[in-house]
Order: sequence, then C-alpha cells, then structure tokens
Amino acid sequence: MTDRRQPLVRGGTFAALGAGGDISGVRGGSVPDGLFVRDARHLSRWQLTVDGAVPEILAPVSDTDADAGIARCVLVPRGGRQEPASCTIFREQAVTDGAFVEALRLTSNRAVPTTVRLALTVDADFTDQFELRSDHRTYAKTGAVRSRKAITGDDEVTRGIEFAYRRREWISRTKVTADPAPDAVEETGTGARRLVWTLGLDAHGTAEVTLRVTAHPHGAPEPAVPAGPAEAAAELAELEARFAADVPVPGGWPELAAACRRGLADLAALQVPASGPDGEALSVPAAGVPWFVTLLGRDALLTSLFALPYLPRLAAATLPALAAAQATEATAGPVAQPGKIVHEVRHGELAHFGQVPFGRYYGSVDATPLFLVLLGAYTERTGDTALARRLEPHARAAVGWILDHGGLTSRGYLVYRADEGGLANQNWKDSPGAICSADGSRASGPVMAAGAQGYAYDALVRTAWLARTVWGDTVYADLLAQAAADLRDRFQRDFWMPGQGFPALALDGEGRQVDALASDAGHLLWSGLLDKEYGEAVGRRLLEPDFFSGWGVRTLAADQPAYHPLSYHRGSVWPHDNALIALGLARYGLHDEARVVARGLVSAATRGGDRLPEVLAGYERGAHPGPVPYPHACVRESRSAAAPFALLSAVGG
Repeated sequence: MTDRRQPLVRGGTFAALGAGGDISGVRGGSVPDGLFVRDARHLSRWQLTVDGAVPEILAPVSDTDADAGIARCVLVPRGGRQEPASCTIFREQAVTDGAFVEALRLTSNRAVPTTVRLALTVDADFTDQFELRSDHRTYAKTGAVRSRKAITGDDEVTRGIEFAYRRREWISRTKVTADPAPDAVEETGTGARRLVWTLGLDAHGTAEVTLRVTAHPHGAPEPAVPAGPAEAAAELAELEARFAADVPVPGGWPELAAACRRGLADLAALQVPASGPDGEALSVPAAGVPWFVTLLGRDALLTSLFALPYLPRLAAATLPALAAAQATEATAGPVAQPGKIVHEVRHGELAHFGQVPFGRYYGSVDATPLFLVLLGAYTERTGDTALARRLEPHARAAVGWILDHGGLTSRGYLVYRADEGGLANQNWKDSPGAICSADGSRASGPVMAAGAQGYAYDALVRTAWLARTVWGDTVYADLLAQAAADLRDRFQRDFWMPGQGFPALALDGEGRQVDALASDAGHLLWSGLLDKEYGEAVGRRLLEPDFFSGWGVRTLAADQPAYHPLSYHRGSVWPHDNALIALGLARYGLHDEARVVARGLVSAATRGGDRLPEVLAGYERGAHPGPVPYPHACVRESRSAAAPFALLSAVGG
C-alpha cells in the first residue's frame, strides 16, 4: 500500500496523513507528516492499533476525499482468509483552523458479541517546520521543556491529554480529547501517550469514538472545534461556495473551466489571516502546503494578479496586508530597507527567537515592484480609486526603494546581493545556483536579474498613471515615466545577446551577461519591456523544443549544460511561470503560441485531477504518459491555483 501522504488543508492549518490515516512523525521528505499550525507540528504521532496490531488498509484515503476536506479510509484487524476480520473500522478525519477531528466507527462482522481493544498512540513534538526540512540543520533550544498532563471532566474521569511546550516566554499546547473517554491512558516510555478503549460490540453491532485535537500555538486565538469530520467538511464546502460565488468561469473549454474551479477551491482553503495598515482583519492567499502556509509577498501578489479580472477581492486584501508589513527602516538581518515590501512572514518559534530571519523577511528584489504593478492594475481594472488613494504613501515609499536602495538610480537596474543568513538569490528563482550561465557557473557579486527589471519597468509605468490620474501629481508622473523609458533603453542595450537573439538571464556584479537561456524572458513580454521585434523573437523562441516540453516552457532550455530536468529552477516547468509567459505572448500578439502553452498546462492539470502543482519535472511529453512530478513540490500552491485564470485571460475560455 502506498505511503504517499494526503494533505488536509484549511487556512493556516494542515494535516499530512498516511494512507490509513496515521501520523508517524517522520522527518525529512517532500511532505512531513503531522498536524501543523503556524509553522509548528502540533501532532507528531497519531497511530491506531486494533487488538495490539496495526490494522490492514482495505480502502486508503483518496485524493477525491482529501480535496473535499475529509480523509476516509477503511481498516480491518490483521488476519487471513481462514479467519475473516472480526470487525471493520471506518475512519474519517478533517481539519479546521487550529483543530483536527476524527470519527472512528467500528462495525462487528460476527453474529455473536465480540470485544475489540482499540488504542491510539499520540504525541506532539512542537517541532518548527524549519527543523523538518531536508537540509538537516539543527537549532539550539536552551531551556525548552515539554510536559504532558491528563484532561479530566467534572466527574474527574480522564477524557484526554494535554501536551505543552515552554521555552522562556514561548508557550504552545495541544489538547486531545475523546468521546467516550478512554478506559486508560498509558505511558509509552517515549513521551507519547496511548489512549486505550475496550469496546464491546453486539452481534453485527457498532461502536463509535470521536476524537478532537485543538492546537494552541503561542500568541494564536482559541480555535473553534466542529462536532466531527462531516461537519468540518461541510464548513469547508460552504467556504468554497462563498469564495467562488459570482466568479465567472466560461465553459467553452471544459478542461480549463475544471482547472479554474479546482483552483478556486484550493484558493479558498489557502486563505490565512493578516492585518491591514489600520489593524483591520484580512484574509490573504498563503503561498503553499506544506512549507509555505504563510504570507509570501511575491506569491500573494502574483496570485492576486492572475485572479484580478475574476476575483478582485484577493488584490483588495493582499495590497493593504503587504502595505502594513512594508519596511520603514533599514535592518540587516531581515534585509529590510525603507519602502521595501515583505517577502515572507513567519509565526514559529525559530522566527520568534531570531534563529531564522523569516519573522518578517525582506529578501526579495521583486515583491516591491510587483506591489506597484498590482496596485495600478487593480485600480485600472476595477475603477476603485479609494485603495490607491489610501495606499499612496506606501506606493511612493515603494518607488523610493526602487530608485534608491533597489539600485535603479545608482546601478541602472534593480540589484540584489546574496544574503548569507537567508536567500542567496532574491528573484523568483531563489534556489542556490538558479542564476547561472549556460555552462552552469553561478553569477558572482551583486545580481541584476532580467525578470525583476521587467517588473520595475511595469511598476514605474503603472505608478506614473496613478500619479497622473488618481493623485493629481503630473510632475511625479513625468519623472516616473521618464525613468521607465530610460530603463527600457538601457535594458535592450545591456541584456540583449545578439548571437542568441535572446536576453541574458541576468547581469553579474561586473555587468557581464549571465548567458543562460531561461524562461524569465517570457516575464519581459508580460511586463512589456522589450520592443515588438525583440518580443516576438523571444516569444517564438520559447516554443522551440529545447524550451517547450509539451507540458510547458522549461525554466532553462534543455540544450545547455546547466539544464537538469529535476532541478528546482534549472530545467523544471512551473505553471505560474508559464501563466506569465502565456499572458506575455498574448500581449505581443502571439496568440497561437499562447494557446500552445495553455493547452500544455491544461493537459497537465487534467492528468492531475484538474490541479496544477507548484512545479513539474522538465522531461519531454513523449517520455511518459503524464507529467512527471517534481519530487519536492508543494502539493497545494496559490500561484498554480490561480494560473488557470491567467490562461483564461490570455486565450479565452
């Protein structure tokens, strides 16, 4: 039976479960199992035994059920053909914000009364997600104490167990309660506790056990707990229906329409809380499960841009949330500078104590211009000028960062430097080695990534329009328009590689071209940075076989030594990257090419249950009947969920 973990997602909470509904507490891997809330694992073991043994799985948790917000499986005690199982266990599980619920229904298969010993081994290790990554880093936690205590009712009967974790002022708890109360709570010698029931079943009778888990992370509000998994799944279905209400999805291309509907459901489940400039409560798209169930500036901005024509309320929440987190002073650790838009917001223990810099981390060269792009696009699309007026100080500060700390005035381009404690690369291709030459050698010194220059150009053009039409500041508008025109001229002079007929991926610290042929060139079409002749040449080049796999455009053309089909950013296929490319192709009038990209992505989605993953391997379409998964991809990702709407905008329904 497969050991692939099934995710249940609701806001800032997700559970990753085995095929039989268990949690084993394994470390590493692409999806760590457990119950996670606010960057911490609040259940690290949740293992069922029947009559002293792990039950067999008759029907594993299915993708369809997990997508609907409920994990269902069917289990039986270990046995053989000569002695059929005495009972069958029907297991249902679901999550809500900060909670996990399970219902166990045991049905006797015998014509005589029988007794079953049911046991559930439970633990909560409160491990920070950064400790579970495959880089095997360790973090000192001096003075940390874990404890466990029984939860008793008014009748003094033990109804569950509370796990707690304390480190100085940091306190987190997980409560597990059961109905009916367990007959015993046993110590295991490992810190885990075993809840035990001895259940008497009448002839062909049934017995039920309901378990509720509430996570209480440091500083989080108390969670609400549903009655059971069915109620939790119904709540999610209602949330998805409200989220998708009045969103137009044309049905002329049924497969694309199905991908849009699947994307809407994922976006509904990925909404996490945030605050605006005045402390108002907002819901914004988290980046993805499992590693990024939090606000990431670039991801939320692109997600909102893709969905803007159909779901403008995403932008209406994302913009003030990012404005509220905008940097106001220079701070070395989080790479903050005045006016810069936040890259990542974390709530976990390691961020709280500064052991990782990501509490509020500003290591992104492109979130700031994308903030301005979205503000301008939202205002133009909706006609709502109130948000642009409210966020005018934030927008001007963002422009100030682009011109000053961002490097546009002093270096001529947006520039970033490797952050030793954070990200080496600070554009969307942020893995080490992603910004490379065709031979695979890495760029050295400060980096001027091509895609970020396109975003900066678009940001200046759109903010000039805002200044002229909304803020009534023509002098500022003229200044920004001239800065955009100058950037366009410089870029085509410094980045264009005549021999390849293609722009360089970046310039290094000495101004030398980083000559890998990369998908980032398609972002320049989306931004409108290239003139018509260059843009059309780039668009057609991206559809050549070394770039286009049949499922999408590879991040790096395959005929270069740097290419690897299983590299995160050096040969893989990213749906959101391709969505930007499709929009760019359409902008330059390359509609046939845009349709080719859209058809590839929609075919990939259809083979994945109408869902686009974060990233696919770069193998050509003929190598395998379906797209080959990238082994460490997010299993739910907001940009990919919104990408079908970008395709809808690019090619129509």
